[in-house]
Amino acid sequence: MSDEAWGFAPPPFKPDDALQRLKRDLREAGLQEREGRFERKGVALARAAVDGDTLAVAVVKRPSRNSPDWQHKTLKSGADVRDFVVDIKRRLAAWSDSDD
Repeated sequence: MSDEAWGFAPPPFKPDDALQRLKRDLREAGLQEREGRFERKGVALARAAVDGDTLAVAVVKRPSRNSPDWQHKTLKSGADVRDFVVDIKRRLAAWSDSDD
């Protein structure tokens, strides 16, 4: 169904507020923030930044200290941010300490 069928539109996406919420959620998941990157035990696992009216995020395919292979994504809504956090938590659970 379209938004018009319900008679209302979703709230506008505020990337600055969404970035703050994303940072808080990633810290709660056990990651430390350093210069726009989120790390576990010194290994970069994710990064996020405001890009105009969206969030530009990336997550590594596998943890690596040398040169991580990043998967980039653009988040355009609060639902996208929530899905990204769920994906990060799922990946953290799947990656064992030996992956670091």
